Amino acid sequence: MELTKREEQLWEELHEWRQTFFEYEPTDLENSYDKWLDKAFSLLPETVQDQFFEKLDDWLFQLNSLLRSSKLQTEARERILTSARMMNDEVTDFRDMRKMSIDQLTFLGEQQAAKHRLYSLCQGGVSGSGQTIAISSDFLAMLVINLRAVQLIAMSFGYDVQSPAGLRETLKVFNVATMPERMKMYGWEQLMDDLQQDDKQFYLDLPDRITDPSWIDEPIKQLLKIALILMFAGRKVSGVPFISVAIGAGVNYQTTRKVTRFALKYYQYKHLYGKSGGIV
Repeated sequence: MELTKREEQLWEELHEWRQTFFEYEPTDLENSYDKWLDKAFSLLPETVQDQFFEKLDDWLFQLNSLLRSSKLQTEARERILTSARMMNDEVTDFRDMRKMSIDQLTFLGEQQAAKHRLYSLCQGGVSGSGQTIAISSDFLAMLVINLRAVQLIAMSFGYDVQSPAGLRETLKVFNVATMPERMKMYGWEQLMDDLQQDDKQFYLDLPDRITDPSWIDEPIKQLLKIALILMFAGRKVSGVPFISVAIGAGVNYQTTRKVTRFALKYYQYKHLYGKSGGIV
Protein backbone atom coordinates (compact mmCIF):
# COMPACT_ATOMS: atom_id res chain seq x y z
CA MET A 1 0.00 0.00 0.00
CA GLU A 2 1.35 3.42 -0.96
CA LEU A 3 1.87 6.13 1.64
CA THR A 4 0.06 9.45 1.45
CA LYS A 5 2.03 12.68 1.10
CA ARG A 6 1.56 13.38 4.79
CA GLU A 7 2.83 9.91 5.67
CA GLU A 8 5.83 10.31 3.35
CA GLN A 9 6.64 13.59 5.09
CA LEU A 10 6.42 11.97 8.51
CA TRP A 11 8.50 9.03 7.28
CA GLU A 12 11.29 11.43 6.34
CA GLU A 13 11.07 13.14 9.73
CA LEU A 14 11.31 9.77 11.46
CA HIS A 15 14.42 8.89 9.47
CA GLU A 16 16.03 12.19 10.45
CA TRP A 17 15.15 11.52 14.10
CA ARG A 18 16.56 7.99 13.89
CA GLN A 19 19.76 9.30 12.33
CA THR A 20 20.48 11.32 15.47
CA PHE A 21 21.15 8.03 17.30
CA PHE A 22 23.95 7.17 14.90
CA GLU A 23 25.41 10.68 14.83
CA TYR A 24 25.50 11.09 18.62
CA GLU A 25 29.04 11.54 19.92
CA PRO A 26 29.55 10.62 23.58
CA THR A 27 31.51 13.00 25.77
CA ASP A 28 34.71 12.07 27.58
CA LEU A 29 32.72 11.86 30.81
CA GLU A 30 30.27 9.40 29.25
CA ASN A 31 33.12 7.29 27.88
CA SER A 32 34.76 7.24 31.31
CA TYR A 33 31.44 6.28 32.91
CA ASP A 34 30.99 3.41 30.44
CA LYS A 35 34.48 2.11 31.19
CA TRP A 36 33.81 2.31 34.92
CA LEU A 37 30.50 0.47 34.53
CA ASP A 38 32.07 -2.25 32.37
CA LYS A 39 34.88 -2.66 34.90
CA ALA A 40 32.41 -2.88 37.77
CA PHE A 41 30.38 -5.62 36.05
CA SER A 42 33.54 -7.46 34.96
CA LEU A 43 34.27 -8.09 38.64
CA LEU A 44 31.18 -10.30 38.76
CA PRO A 45 31.28 -13.82 37.29
CA GLU A 46 29.40 -14.12 34.00
CA THR A 47 27.02 -16.66 35.52
CA VAL A 48 26.05 -14.16 38.23
CA GLN A 49 25.51 -11.43 35.62
CA ASP A 50 23.37 -13.74 33.48
CA GLN A 51 21.26 -14.79 36.46
CA PHE A 52 20.80 -11.17 37.56
CA PHE A 53 19.57 -9.92 34.19
CA GLU A 54 17.44 -13.02 33.62
CA LYS A 55 15.69 -12.38 36.94
CA LEU A 56 15.34 -8.68 36.09
CA ASP A 57 13.83 -9.52 32.68
CA ASP A 58 11.39 -11.94 34.29
CA TRP A 59 10.39 -9.44 36.99
CA LEU A 60 9.79 -6.65 34.45
CA PHE A 61 7.79 -8.99 32.22
CA GLN A 62 5.61 -10.08 35.14
CA LEU A 63 5.05 -6.44 36.17
CA ASN A 64 4.16 -5.54 32.59
CA SER A 65 1.77 -8.49 32.47
CA LEU A 66 0.06 -7.45 35.71
CA LEU A 67 -0.48 -3.96 34.31
CA ARG A 68 -2.03 -5.42 31.17
CA SER A 69 -4.62 -7.36 33.16
CA SER A 70 -5.41 -4.60 35.66
CA LYS A 71 -8.85 -2.99 35.77
CA LEU A 72 -7.36 0.45 35.11
CA GLN A 73 -5.72 -0.81 31.94
CA THR A 74 -8.91 -2.50 30.77
CA GLU A 75 -10.85 0.72 31.27
CA ALA A 76 -8.15 2.73 29.46
CA ARG A 77 -8.31 0.21 26.60
CA GLU A 78 -12.02 0.82 26.20
CA ARG A 79 -11.59 4.59 26.35
CA ILE A 80 -9.03 4.45 23.53
CA LEU A 81 -11.40 2.38 21.39
CA THR A 82 -14.25 4.78 22.15
CA SER A 83 -12.13 7.77 21.14
CA ALA A 84 -11.11 5.99 17.93
CA ARG A 85 -14.76 5.23 17.08
CA MET A 86 -15.63 8.89 17.52
CA MET A 87 -13.05 9.69 14.82
CA ASN A 88 -13.96 6.78 12.56
CA ASP A 89 -17.27 4.92 12.88
CA GLU A 90 -15.85 1.91 11.02
CA VAL A 91 -13.60 1.02 13.96
CA THR A 92 -14.80 -2.03 15.88
CA ASP A 93 -11.53 -3.35 17.35
CA PHE A 94 -7.84 -2.43 17.58
CA ARG A 95 -6.96 -3.90 14.20
CA ASP A 96 -9.46 -1.55 12.55
CA MET A 97 -7.64 1.42 14.06
CA ARG A 98 -4.75 0.85 11.69
CA LYS A 99 -7.01 2.08 8.89
CA MET A 100 -7.13 5.52 10.54
CA SER A 101 -4.82 8.32 9.45
CA ILE A 102 -1.42 8.61 11.08
CA ASP A 103 -2.34 12.01 12.51
CA GLN A 104 -5.43 10.59 14.19
CA LEU A 105 -3.41 7.75 15.72
CA THR A 106 -0.69 10.15 16.82
CA PHE A 107 -3.32 12.36 18.47
CA LEU A 108 -4.59 9.39 20.49
CA GLY A 109 -1.02 8.46 21.44
CA GLU A 110 -0.15 12.00 22.46
CA GLN A 111 -3.19 12.08 24.74
CA GLN A 112 -1.81 9.09 26.64
CA ALA A 113 1.69 10.58 26.67
CA ALA A 114 0.44 13.87 28.13
CA LYS A 115 -1.54 12.10 30.86
CA HIS A 116 1.41 10.01 31.98
CA ARG A 117 3.79 12.96 31.97
CA LEU A 118 1.38 14.63 34.36
CA TYR A 119 1.25 11.49 36.52
CA SER A 120 5.06 11.49 36.70
CA LEU A 121 5.15 15.16 37.57
CA CYS A 122 2.76 14.59 40.49
CA GLN A 123 4.57 11.43 41.59
CA GLY A 124 7.89 13.27 41.58
CA GLY A 125 6.41 16.12 43.59
CA VAL A 126 5.11 13.72 46.22
CA SER A 127 8.49 11.96 46.40
CA GLY A 128 10.19 15.35 46.65
CA SER A 129 8.34 15.97 49.90
CA GLY A 130 10.91 13.70 51.51
CA GLN A 131 8.42 11.33 53.13
CA THR A 132 9.86 7.85 53.63
CA ILE A 133 6.95 5.96 52.05
CA ALA A 134 6.88 8.25 49.01
CA ILE A 135 10.63 7.98 48.41
CA SER A 136 10.79 4.21 48.92
CA SER A 137 7.95 3.63 46.42
CA ASP A 138 9.14 6.16 43.84
CA PHE A 139 11.16 3.76 41.65
CA LEU A 140 8.35 1.20 41.43
CA ALA A 141 5.80 3.94 40.77
CA MET A 142 7.93 5.30 37.91
CA LEU A 143 8.23 1.82 36.40
CA VAL A 144 4.47 1.39 36.54
CA ILE A 145 3.75 4.83 35.04
CA ASN A 146 6.20 4.43 32.17
CA LEU A 147 5.40 0.80 31.33
CA ARG A 148 1.72 1.68 31.34
CA ALA A 149 2.37 4.68 29.10
CA VAL A 150 4.13 2.51 26.51
CA GLN A 151 1.31 -0.05 26.57
CA LEU A 152 -1.38 2.61 26.05
CA ILE A 153 0.58 4.33 23.28
CA ALA A 154 0.87 0.96 21.53
CA MET A 155 -2.91 0.54 21.85
CA SER A 156 -3.43 4.05 20.49
CA PHE A 157 -1.79 2.92 17.24
CA GLY A 158 -4.01 -0.16 17.01
CA TYR A 159 -1.67 -2.73 18.54
CA ASP A 160 -3.27 -4.91 21.19
CA VAL A 161 -0.81 -5.82 23.94
CA GLN A 162 -2.77 -8.77 25.32
CA SER A 163 -0.49 -11.37 23.70
CA PRO A 164 2.93 -12.36 25.11
CA ALA A 165 4.48 -11.01 21.91
CA GLY A 166 2.82 -7.63 22.37
CA LEU A 167 3.84 -7.49 26.03
CA ARG A 168 7.44 -8.31 25.22
CA GLU A 169 7.53 -5.68 22.50
CA THR A 170 6.29 -2.92 24.82
CA LEU A 171 8.89 -3.99 27.36
CA LYS A 172 11.65 -3.77 24.75
CA VAL A 173 10.42 -0.36 23.61
CA PHE A 174 10.49 0.82 27.24
CA ASN A 175 14.00 -0.57 27.65
CA VAL A 176 15.38 1.19 24.57
CA ALA A 177 13.60 4.42 25.53
CA THR A 178 15.40 4.46 28.88
CA MET A 179 18.82 3.69 27.39
CA PRO A 180 21.46 6.46 27.38
CA GLU A 181 21.49 8.41 24.09
CA ARG A 182 24.89 6.93 23.21
CA MET A 183 23.41 3.41 23.34
CA LYS A 184 20.09 3.98 21.59
CA MET A 185 21.40 3.10 18.13
CA TYR A 186 22.03 -0.49 19.28
CA GLY A 187 18.60 -0.77 20.86
CA TRP A 188 16.93 0.71 17.79
CA GLU A 189 18.63 -1.81 15.52
CA GLN A 190 17.31 -4.63 17.69
CA LEU A 191 13.78 -3.26 17.40
CA MET A 192 14.19 -3.03 13.63
CA ASP A 193 15.35 -6.64 13.52
CA ASP A 194 12.13 -7.56 15.34
CA LEU A 195 9.98 -5.83 12.73
CA GLN A 196 11.63 -7.80 9.96
CA GLN A 197 10.85 -11.15 11.57
CA ASP A 198 7.67 -13.02 12.33
CA ASP A 199 6.46 -11.79 15.73
CA LYS A 200 5.44 -15.17 17.17
CA GLN A 201 8.63 -16.89 16.12
CA PHE A 202 10.85 -14.08 17.36
CA TYR A 203 9.20 -13.45 20.70
CA LEU A 204 8.20 -16.94 21.71
CA ASP A 205 10.55 -19.41 20.04
CA LEU A 206 13.68 -17.29 20.18
CA PRO A 207 13.56 -15.30 23.43
CA ASP A 208 16.49 -12.98 24.08
CA ARG A 209 17.69 -10.84 26.91
CA ILE A 210 15.99 -7.47 27.23
CA THR A 211 18.02 -5.74 29.92
CA ASP A 212 21.81 -5.42 30.07
CA PRO A 213 24.39 -3.26 31.89
CA SER A 214 23.38 -0.20 29.82
CA TRP A 215 19.91 -0.31 31.44
CA ILE A 216 21.46 0.29 34.86
CA ASP A 217 22.06 3.91 33.83
CA GLU A 218 18.45 4.89 34.53
CA PRO A 219 18.24 3.33 38.04
CA ILE A 220 21.49 5.11 38.90
CA LYS A 221 19.94 8.43 37.85
CA GLN A 222 16.93 7.67 40.03
CA LEU A 223 19.23 6.95 43.00
CA LEU A 224 21.01 10.26 42.45
CA LYS A 225 17.62 11.97 42.36
CA ILE A 226 16.65 10.41 45.69
CA ALA A 227 20.01 11.45 47.19
CA LEU A 228 19.38 15.06 46.12
CA ILE A 229 15.84 14.95 47.49
CA LEU A 230 17.10 13.74 50.86
CA MET A 231 19.78 16.44 50.81
CA PHE A 232 17.34 19.28 50.24
CA ALA A 233 14.19 17.91 51.94
CA GLY A 234 15.07 19.70 55.17
CA ARG A 235 15.31 23.11 53.51
CA LYS A 236 11.73 24.32 53.70
CA VAL A 237 10.03 27.59 52.93
CA SER A 238 6.72 28.02 54.75
CA GLY A 239 6.90 24.35 55.61
CA VAL A 240 7.33 23.18 52.00
CA PRO A 241 10.63 21.76 50.65
CA PHE A 242 10.36 23.53 47.28
CA ILE A 243 13.83 22.55 46.06
CA SER A 244 13.43 18.82 46.66
CA VAL A 245 9.89 18.88 45.24
CA ALA A 246 11.18 20.61 42.11
CA ILE A 247 13.98 18.03 41.77
CA GLY A 248 11.60 15.07 42.11
CA ALA A 249 8.95 16.50 39.81
CA GLY A 250 11.47 17.68 37.21
CA VAL A 251 13.44 14.44 36.97
CA ASN A 252 10.34 12.24 36.84
CA TYR A 253 8.68 14.45 34.22
CA GLN A 254 11.76 14.41 32.00
CA THR A 255 12.06 10.62 32.33
CA THR A 256 8.48 10.02 31.22
CA ARG A 257 8.81 12.66 28.50
CA LYS A 258 11.79 10.74 27.12
CA VAL A 259 9.97 7.39 27.29
CA THR A 260 6.71 8.59 25.75
CA ARG A 261 8.45 10.53 22.98
CA PHE A 262 10.42 7.45 21.97
CA ALA A 263 7.34 5.22 22.14
CA LEU A 264 5.35 7.61 19.94
CA LYS A 265 8.12 7.72 17.35
CA TYR A 266 8.56 3.96 17.37
CA TYR A 267 4.88 3.18 16.86
CA GLN A 268 4.61 5.83 14.15
CA TYR A 269 7.52 4.10 12.45
CA LYS A 270 5.98 0.65 12.93
CA HIS A 271 2.63 1.81 11.54
CA LEU A 272 4.18 3.28 8.40
CA TYR A 273 6.50 0.31 8.00
CA GLY A 274 3.56 -2.08 8.17
CA LYS A 275 1.34 -0.02 5.89
CA SER A 276 4.00 0.08 3.17
CA GLY A 277 4.64 -3.64 3.45
CA GLY A 278 8.12 -3.02 4.83
CA ILE A 279 9.45 -1.54 1.59
CA VAL A 280 9.57 2.16 2.45
